[in-house]
Amino acid sequence: MQEPDGSWRLHELADHLQAVAELASHFGRPFGGADWARLSGLWHDLGKYRAPFQAYIRRASGLQGEGAHLEGAPGRITHSTAGALWAEQQLGLGGRVLAYLIAGHHAGLHDWTAGLEYRLSLEQSRQELTESLAASPPPEVLRGPEFSPDLRSIPGGKRGFHLWLRMLFSCLVDADFLDTESFMDPAKVGRRGGWPGLSALQGLFNTQILELDRRARATAVNALRRQIRADCVAAAALEPGFFSLTVPTGGGKTLSSMAFGLEHAVRFDKRRIVYVIPYTSIIEQTAEVFRGIFGDAVVEHHSNAEADPGQETARSRLACENWDAPIIVTTSVQFFESLFAARTSRCRKLHNLADSVVILDEAQLLPPAFLQPILDVLNLLSRHYGVSVVLSTATQPALASRAYFDPRQDIRGLDQVREIIPDPDELYRRLQRVVVRRPEDWHEPIGWPDLAEELSRHESVLAIVNTRRQARDLHGLMPSGTLHLSALMCGAHRSAVIGRIKARLGAGTPTRVVSTQLVEAGVDVDFPLVYRAVAGLDSIAQAAGRCNREGCLDKGEVHVFVPPEAPPPGHLRKAADATLAVWYQWRGDPLERSLFAAYFERLYYASDLDAARVSELLQVDGHTLGVSLRTAAERFRLIQDDSSPIIVRYLGPDGCDDAVDKLIGKLREQGAERWLMRKLQRYIVNIPRRDALRLLHQGDVEEIMPGLFVQASDILYHSELGLLIGGGDQGTALLV
Repeated sequence: MQEPDGSWRLHELADHLQAVAELASHFGRPFGGADWARLSGLWHDLGKYRAPFQAYIRRASGLQGEGAHLEGAPGRITHSTAGALWAEQQLGLGGRVLAYLIAGHHAGLHDWTAGLEYRLSLEQSRQELTESLAASPPPEVLRGPEFSPDLRSIPGGKRGFHLWLRMLFSCLVDADFLDTESFMDPAKVGRRGGWPGLSALQGLFNTQILELDRRARATAVNALRRQIRADCVAAAALEPGFFSLTVPTGGGKTLSSMAFGLEHAVRFDKRRIVYVIPYTSIIEQTAEVFRGIFGDAVVEHHSNAEADPGQETARSRLACENWDAPIIVTTSVQFFESLFAARTSRCRKLHNLADSVVILDEAQLLPPAFLQPILDVLNLLSRHYGVSVVLSTATQPALASRAYFDPRQDIRGLDQVREIIPDPDELYRRLQRVVVRRPEDWHEPIGWPDLAEELSRHESVLAIVNTRRQARDLHGLMPSGTLHLSALMCGAHRSAVIGRIKARLGAGTPTRVVSTQLVEAGVDVDFPLVYRAVAGLDSIAQAAGRCNREGCLDKGEVHVFVPPEAPPPGHLRKAADATLAVWYQWRGDPLERSLFAAYFERLYYASDLDAARVSELLQVDGHTLGVSLRTAAERFRLIQDDSSPIIVRYLGPDGCDDAVDKLIGKLREQGAERWLMRKLQRYIVNIPRRDALRLLHQGDVEEIMPGLFVQASDILYHSELGLLIGGGDQGTALLV
C-alpha cells in the first residue's frame, strides 16, 4: 500500500495469515467450525511465499497495494492452489474440505468434478506448492495447530455438507476481507462494530411501541394489534426452532414479529435478527419503519447495486455486506441465493446467520420451483446452526412433510412448527373487515376501458393488476390525478407516492391508484374499495388487506375481476388456476382460512418443487467429497431472467432534488464504497438485461461500472410512471 510520502508499506504475510486464522476461528466457533476455519485462514495464502509472487507484489505499480489481493486478472500471479494442495497432503480426505475453501477464496467455490479436481491435478499447481515450500514459510504456519479432522461430525451429514462448507468458506473470506481492509484503510476499522446489543434495541422498541399505542385511536383493530404483540412476546419463551405467525393482513405482523424476535433473541442469547422480505420493491418500507426505531443499527441489503462479479476490484469486494449489524433487512432473493452461492461476496455473510432469528415475512411467497431446496436449508439452519425461523403471513403455506402416490411430488417439509397465535380462527373472525365479490362468469373478461370507466365512478379506489404493462395500460385510461405504482419506479419514488397516498387517504381526499402486486405486502394503505385481477388466493387475500385496513367501515369491498389477458405463464397462471379450483362450487367466504391449505397443496402439486435439480447437485460423494457447488449456485436463481440495475435520476416530488446526482458523482470518484451503494439502492430500477443493453446501445444509459448502469437521457425517467424502457418494456419478466 502506498503511503502519502510515496513509499510502499507491505502487508507482512505471516501477520496476515495469523490474523485471518484467529478471526476465522472466532467466526466458526458458534457452529463448531473453529478448528477448520483456523487452518483455512493459516494456509489460504501459502502460495504468496513463492518467489514469483513476491517479485510481483514488490513491482512498482499503481495496483500494488490493492490489486495484489485479487486473482484471475491479466498479469496477476495465482497463489490459492498451494494451500489447497498442502491441506490435502497434511490431512488426507479431511484436507479436501480446506482445499475447497482455500482454492476458492478469491474466485469462489468450485465444483469438484471438472473444477477443483482438475485444478489440483495440474503440474503448475504442484509447482506452485513446490516453490512456496522452497521459500521456507514459518514452521508455525506450515505446521498449524494440532487438529484431527472428523468428517462424521459434519452438521446434517451428507445432506448438510454443502451448507457447512459454505459456512466455513464464509468464515475464511470475511476474515480475509476484514484483515485486508484494516491494512488498506485503517480508519475504516474504527467505524465497524460498536453496534448496540439486542437488549438495548429491545428497550428502544418497547419505548416506541408505548408511544405508538398512546397515539393510536381506540378502535377494535388497534386493541387486537396490541393483543397480537402480547401473544408474540409470550410465545418467545418457547424453545428455539420453527414458528408460524398467522395473522390476517392489517393485524400488525411487522411490529409483532419484531417483538417476538427481540424477546426470543434476548432470552436465548441470539446474535441478530434477519428480516426477510419477498420483494425488492417493498424492502424500503419495512427498513424505514425499523430505522425509525433502531436508527443505524439496521442494515438494509439487497442486490440492486452489486456489480458484475467477473469485474470485481479490491474495493468492490470490500464494499459487500457481511451482516455484522444486529438487525438486517434483506430480500428473499439475497437471503436464499446467498445460502446456495459460490461467490465470495455472496457467501461472506453466512457465518453471521448462526444463532440468529430469521423472520420470513409473507412466507407464502416462497417460490414453488425452489421450494424443496429452500425447505432443506431452513431445516439445516434450525437443527444445526441455532437459527429460529418465523413464518409470518396471513396465508400460511402448506409446508409440512407430505408423501404422495407419485414419489416425485413428495415434500421434505418443516415439521414441528409452533403457532404463535393461540386461536388463529377466532382472530380471523374478529379481524374480518371486507366482503369479497367474485365475477358471475369467470369466462367473461372485462376490458381495460370498461374497467377504467367503472373505477372512475368511485372517489377512492385501488386497482391491482398482474404486470407492469397492464398497470401502465390501465393507468393511461384513468382520469387525471390517478396515481401509479410499479417496480419501474425507484424506491425513493415509490416511497414518495406511497406517502402521498397515505396523506390523501388520511385527509379524506379522493384517491385513485393503479398498482402491480408490490402494494400487497409491506404497504399499509387503507382504501374503502379494492379491485384485484384474478390471481393466487394468497395475493387476493393480501389485496384485501389494503381494504378497510383500520376497520373504520362496517365492511369494505374487494372486487375480483377477470382481466382481458390471462396471467403470464408459469407461477402466476398456476396460482390463478389453483384459486379457481378451490373456489369451484364454494359458497362460503372466499377468504375462509381453511381454504388456504387446499390452495397451497394444489399449487405445490402442480409445480416441480426442485425444477433446477439443485438438491441432486448438492448430494456429496462420500468417497471423494465431490459436490457441485458452483453449478448449484448458477441454477439456484429465484429471478430467472437476468436483470440489470439502472441508477435513475429521480428528482423527488418537487422536481429539484439533486441527491442522486451527487451520489453518482461520488461513485465515479470513489468506486463502490459500501455506504455509497447502500444510498444508491434508493435510486435503482431493475430491468431485464436485454433491455439495459438496448438502452446502452441507444445512448439512453451508460455503464458506470461493469453490470451497473446509470441514466443518461433526460427523458428516460417519467415523474409518474418511472423508467420508460420502451420496446415492450412492461412485459412479464419482472412483474412487480
